[in-house]
Amino acid sequence: MCRMKNKRSTAILYWPPGLCSAIGLFVTLGLILAACAGSLPPMETQSPPSPSPPPPLSLPVPTGTQENTPTSGYAAGPPDPSGYSWQPVISGLDLPVDIQNAGDDSGRLFVVEKRGRIRILQNGQLLPVPFLDIQARVGSQSTEQGLLGLAFHPLYAENGLFFVNYIDLDGNTVIARFKVSASDPNRADPTSEVQLLRVEQPYANHNGGQLAFSPDGYLYIGMGDGGSGGDPHGNGQSLDTWLGKLLRIDVDSGERYTIPPDNPFARGGGLPEIWAYGLRNPWRFSFDRQTGDLYIGDVGQDKWEEIGFLPASSPGGANFGWNYYEGNHPFKGQPLASVKFVWPIIEYPHGDMPAGQMSGCSVTGGIVYRGAALPDWQGAYIFGDFCNGSVFGLVRTSENSWQVGVLFDSGAAISTFGMDEAGEVYLADYYIGSVYRLGRP
Repeated sequence: MCRMKNKRSTAILYWPPGLCSAIGLFVTLGLILAACAGSLPPMETQSPPSPSPPPPLSLPVPTGTQENTPTSGYAAGPPDPSGYSWQPVISGLDLPVDIQNAGDDSGRLFVVEKRGRIRILQNGQLLPVPFLDIQARVGSQSTEQGLLGLAFHPLYAENGLFFVNYIDLDGNTVIARFKVSASDPNRADPTSEVQLLRVEQPYANHNGGQLAFSPDGYLYIGMGDGGSGGDPHGNGQSLDTWLGKLLRIDVDSGERYTIPPDNPFARGGGLPEIWAYGLRNPWRFSFDRQTGDLYIGDVGQDKWEEIGFLPASSPGGANFGWNYYEGNHPFKGQPLASVKFVWPIIEYPHGDMPAGQMSGCSVTGGIVYRGAALPDWQGAYIFGDFCNGSVFGLVRTSENSWQVGVLFDSGAAISTFGMDEAGEVYLADYYIGSVYRLGRP
């Protein structure tokens, strides 16, 4: 079981789904917790919704003035956070784990709650009736279980279809399709469920959870390695399981789905749904909506957190190295010399580091900023760490180099980032149950 102290409280808090990574954390009496293994207790009951918006999150970490004018499509460095902060949008949520928009010009944001509800944020208000409530179908007792991901079909405005990733009452992953109600655009039809995939989970943790449509119209599914610690079954490197993988399917063909013909194992050698492998627990991945490039936040084991990257031109079949490697560092076993890995574009260590230097213990993958309100942030990949609330900025400075910096010390338990239809970026504080938007005070 993995737990930690949130910076805003002296109480011991349970980790959210997908974020279990640190080994050797201590409770206040000095007992050592068994890392990422065993039975996990129910989540604590949440307090009633706050009657007023939460305060803005903490000020940025000073980094000095930087020039961020792109050169040949690249940036000179991470954006200067001075003059920006995370502004409160809404509070009163119950364990938020995902933020999405429907791409239907409605301006709505949809917030996924771990226990099995999807809430709508419209015109600055949280609608009282959930868009979808499937709590009776969702197994959410353990900390990394629950309703974990949401993706709207690219043609949602026309077909009303959306997809969810949840853990069922037997503890297994379900990828399912639903349809919006014919009579109310703010309500989904709970009877419309069609299950596309069911993945047996050997343990309660490392369930992944992200769903996303890429610019090519295919649905990508993030799957963790099945849990426990250290990938005891070797799922990350096995091509005979969906665990520890990024899957890619065509949901517009066949009764439930078909295999895209250019998937790397479509003609054999591995399960045909597999697009990439060697992942430990991809807790939030996203596509740059301008370039189509893919960024993956993969939660580490003992020492290192990492961000993986695949350009839009990737042919698939990438091996991100787990469990031979944790980040760039050997972890277990010796791969054959012929095995080729895709190394992380950045990694950062566990433990305490001097102010302004990257550290943490559980990465939350983020979003490439593509909005219009903050031009200095164009092209910056914004991500964070759940454990210490740091928000990082990553930019590409040349064809083969990246720069990253600590931008904010938020104090939040960052469970997810999200983007609205205009390209503006949000984050959710898991324990407080609040959503914030990046902007100027």
